[in-house]
Amino acid sequence: MAERDLVVLGDCNPDLLLRGNVVPAFGQVEQLVDDAGFQIGGSGAIVAAGAARLGLRCGLVSVVGGDALGRLQLDALARRGVDVSTVIVDTSLSTGLTVILSKGEDRAILTFLGAIDALDAGVVDLAVLRDARHVHVSSYYLQVKLQATLEPLLVAAREGGASVSLDPNWDPDETWDGGLLALLPLLDFLFVNEQEARLIGRADDALAAARALAATGPTVVVKLGAAGGLLVSATDTLRAPALARTVVDTTGAGDSFDAGFLHGLLAGWEPARCLELACVCGSLSVSAAGLDGQPTLDEALRVCA
Repeated sequence: MAERDLVVLGDCNPDLLLRGNVVPAFGQVEQLVDDAGFQIGGSGAIVAAGAARLGLRCGLVSVVGGDALGRLQLDALARRGVDVSTVIVDTSLSTGLTVILSKGEDRAILTFLGAIDALDAGVVDLAVLRDARHVHVSSYYLQVKLQATLEPLLVAAREGGASVSLDPNWDPDETWDGGLLALLPLLDFLFVNEQEARLIGRADDALAAARALAATGPTVVVKLGAAGGLLVSATDTLRAPALARTVVDTTGAGDSFDAGFLHGLLAGWEPARCLELACVCGSLSVSAAGLDGQPTLDEALRVCA
């Protein structure tokens, strides 16, 4: 039996979430916001937190600095039930930090990389990947060192019997490759939002982009926000709706979507049901600030069709 259901290779940095009138005014103007707080942040950490909340045995492979922000992340993840024993604490680095200016249905994101891009193959224990049922890679475009060394990690995971997925997130350089296209044949699943799908797939709409990307190997799962989700594989084209929910904060919604899909996958569900659970988890996550909306499995199943 695999030691963990899910191992996430990814970023682990707190989010400082600001809500209210968050459009800054320069010129030393001081303005008040409605709410502020630190949350579990980094796409990888959020996926791990959501998966653990759904009941998966989940571990995170990442790098944080030896500082208060790193300890904040590790403590919060451990309370969520995530195994953080494989997170590396590098005292020579500062933990990354993301400041999120949230306006409900939209947000601006400011990120200091810090230790986020310190993860590479040389610090990853291959036995951890081989002992997992599934390996998920987050924030591909932020983790420049990992980009160059990821292929042998994916090969090791697959040799151990794990399925593999990747969520690239936004590319700050806006080149939309960085070696990703060459890795697609090694992936079982590629998670993207609508804009990322079009930019990576070089197409005018999400469906055409997903079909182009799926032709290279992976099943492509597209997060469409309020419009739900789209799955395209060699044999299927599926859609699932989002739930109608008042949007409080969209932070982490896409990562909660990923966690829901991966739970369904590891439970042996059919793709349509995996996509449905993903949309439910993403929808529920926006109904509260930060990660407070991430559901348990019972909470998600109560609203599944």
